[in-house]
Amino acid sequence: MLIQRKEYLDKLIAFKDKQLIKIVTGIRRCGKSTLLALYQDWLRSQGVADEQIISINFEDLDYEELTDYKKLHAYLKERMVKGKMTYIFLDEVHHIDNFPKVVDSLYIKENVDIYITGSNAYMLSSEIATLISGRYVQIEMLPFSFKEYMESTGSMSDRGIKFTEYLERSSFPFALKFQDQPNELRDYLEGLYNTIVIKDIVTRKKISDTMMLRSILHFVFDNIGNPLSSKKIADTLTSEGRKIDTKTVEKYLEALTESYIIYQAKRYNIKGKQHLKTLEKYYVVDIGLRLMLLGSKGADAGRILENVVYLELLRRGYEVYVGKVDEYEVDFVAQNNKGTTYFQVALTVRDEHTLERELRVLQSIKDHYPKLLLTLDDDPEAQYNGIRRINARDWLLGLTD
Repeated sequence: MLIQRKEYLDKLIAFKDKQLIKIVTGIRRCGKSTLLALYQDWLRSQGVADEQIISINFEDLDYEELTDYKKLHAYLKERMVKGKMTYIFLDEVHHIDNFPKVVDSLYIKENVDIYITGSNAYMLSSEIATLISGRYVQIEMLPFSFKEYMESTGSMSDRGIKFTEYLERSSFPFALKFQDQPNELRDYLEGLYNTIVIKDIVTRKKISDTMMLRSILHFVFDNIGNPLSSKKIADTLTSEGRKIDTKTVEKYLEALTESYIIYQAKRYNIKGKQHLKTLEKYYVVDIGLRLMLLGSKGADAGRILENVVYLELLRRGYEVYVGKVDEYEVDFVAQNNKGTTYFQVALTVRDEHTLERELRVLQSIKDHYPKLLLTLDDDPEAQYNGIRRINARDWLLGLTD
């Protein structure tokens, strides 16, 4: 079953024909190419002719000669349809040296609508930003949500069983093809992991110590949801006999986040309404990838649930921080243009002391923004002085307000 990725598709549709370059970013194999194909089908359904659509995937050897930016520009210019909108799709465009020059040149022409994808945020932070700053909109893409995974099974029942499958079998769309083939799934995830490390990080960032990079990634995977600092990582690895300094750790962490394999959640002082510069938390893009790397050691259910909630908040368009209020830590402070929502995440709060502890954190916040406690307890929704306790799976499926 082909999942429509409706939230992302709707964003592309909303920006159709707007004079903005549409940039879809996200980790390799999260579905960017499929999204472009779905959008092109939608364009055709709206009466756009095939000749008005130019689509190139730069990981396809058929287009290898177009990696020269001047040849690419000539190729595109020659195929534009006079008097009609031409829709140009450049998939994995970071393979092209000087591609911002091509994009910038196309942008200034009439009747051109440009869509590009990339698997590395480095192209935004440096290459693109200098030439097209303020003239693009970025759509950040992630692998399947739990809701999309459920839809892919053809049934929205058996949520508990399917949630476990979702975590163990990976959220990458192609991983669905290996549902009853654990060895093949592991090979796929291992190949994807190695490609990201080598192609998107080591080669692009010219990192010489591949083993150290892998050690840092392994450490972060093993410590999702724990407060980390570059110094802590450097000290831990050095104590294990792998000497590294803080600046190198920072460089490697930046490269890892730019490849979208990990995400950084900064800390936020709720009372002072200010961002804090120390002890960030990190989350991984896919739990299946983490289990592949760590094995059974990676089965920390509480941290895993926290990781899944964090990614879902990103999907829903929030900026997400780890909250601090006095001596307490709030799992997530989620902010968007409508305001702020606070989230606390726990596997279960059926134990009275655990419930009291989790509520205490949210009760320490004195403003009137919504406060949610998400758990895996299959109990009816409850309220505690304005704090809502909701089943996490229901929340992930969008079954609650």
